[in-house]
Amino acid sequence: MRAIAGYSRRVVAIAACCLCAVAGNRALGQTLRGQAAFGGWQSDKPGVRRLLTPQDLPGISAATFGTAQVVRIPAGGQPQVPAGFVVERVTPDLPNARVIRVAPNGDLFIASSMSNTVNVYRIPPGTATPQRHTVFASGLRQPFGIAFYPAGPNPRWVYVANSDGLVRFPYKNGDLVATGPAERLVSGIPSAHHWARDIVFSPDGNRVYFSVGSGSNAAQDMFPVPHLVMTPEPRTIDSLAEWLKIRPAGSAWDTEELRANVLSFDPNGKDMKIVATGLRNCSGLTIQPATQQLWCIVNERDSLGNNTPFDYATHVVDGAFYGWPWYYIGAHQDPRQAGKRPDLKGKITVPDVFMQAHSAPLQIVFYQGGNFPADYKGSAFATMHGSWNRANPTGYKVVRLIFDAAGKPTGEYEDFMTGFVVSDSAVWGRPVGVAVAQDGSLYVSEDGNGTIWRVSYRGGGRSR
Repeated sequence: MRAIAGYSRRVVAIAACCLCAVAGNRALGQTLRGQAAFGGWQSDKPGVRRLLTPQDLPGISAATFGTAQVVRIPAGGQPQVPAGFVVERVTPDLPNARVIRVAPNGDLFIASSMSNTVNVYRIPPGTATPQRHTVFASGLRQPFGIAFYPAGPNPRWVYVANSDGLVRFPYKNGDLVATGPAERLVSGIPSAHHWARDIVFSPDGNRVYFSVGSGSNAAQDMFPVPHLVMTPEPRTIDSLAEWLKIRPAGSAWDTEELRANVLSFDPNGKDMKIVATGLRNCSGLTIQPATQQLWCIVNERDSLGNNTPFDYATHVVDGAFYGWPWYYIGAHQDPRQAGKRPDLKGKITVPDVFMQAHSAPLQIVFYQGGNFPADYKGSAFATMHGSWNRANPTGYKVVRLIFDAAGKPTGEYEDFMTGFVVSDSAVWGRPVGVAVAQDGSLYVSEDGNGTIWRVSYRGGGRSR
């Protein structure tokens, strides 16, 4: 969606302590399950919690199409957050603000994908007013993921995931503008269709994980069997059996080769490995602090109905296959690929946390800050961009994924930041980036109107 500009810039600060009751009998504090967890934006409120399981997955139905368009922010419009929290608008606005990452000194690095830039905002702790705003780097190609390397207080590089590969810039803590040109580390990544590439380093710093979404919805144009390998160099093969000798189970081929995967490289962009396959569009990557596991948030496929299949977040198992394009949410067969890969039916890894279909989750971050109430620590926040492929709009919000004391997901997720939808046909915000600042506040970007918001806790209420 094209960002909307032209409205006056201002800072809005509200203590969200007067939230409305959830529509009907959907009271705050309940966990909505099964059919009750379905629905659209009208039932979204901070504190509403949902739990979906594979057993709740509806059957396939006719494809539906929404009509929600991005509009200007209504007068007085701002997101809703739980009681006791305060939301403030950060100015100036940034067109197409997407991924947010926090530098070791606290600067916010923000990818503006359509402007082909990475921007830096320097915001003093405890405030929402930037002291400085600079363009760190320009001339990129749909930049999305950002990572600092090596970890710690004094990184030497800023890595940026372009739609067609990976680059890095020299960096010392506090730099507001790149001091050298981009060094290309990985090239040749196909950039059509799902182009958002995220990156994160492994906890030991030896690998950089790189997500590559699929080139299509359900790979209907893919050749029946592989007959050509393009990477690392073109060569012909004889059969599916030959393909399985050189690629992990569930690897797609033809124009989908090396897509719908999480890849990894060494810090210099060499030694490519396929970490996991069958992830249709893993648009967000992060490391869970409690377990040191890699996590991925995934947009599932379209055109199978309003509520099928679920989007999801999951820890990524090395060597695992997650279903795309032949199956979804376990061994549910996509009818467009019926009977084509029976050998994979028993090899599918089921994800951890399921979300309403077509919510379009884009980013995920675990909360380890000290500003929010204690039971938020260890949770994960996820942004939902919203999707066209649903009659009653859903998504367009930030949710909290619930984890137990051992760091295991319960499967529940809770509305945290809502209020971006005006009506069935109009939205003003599409959340994308989410990051935890050094002062423990949460920053959220949305690329509908290009706004950035800071959420902090001031006390006086709880969401549940």
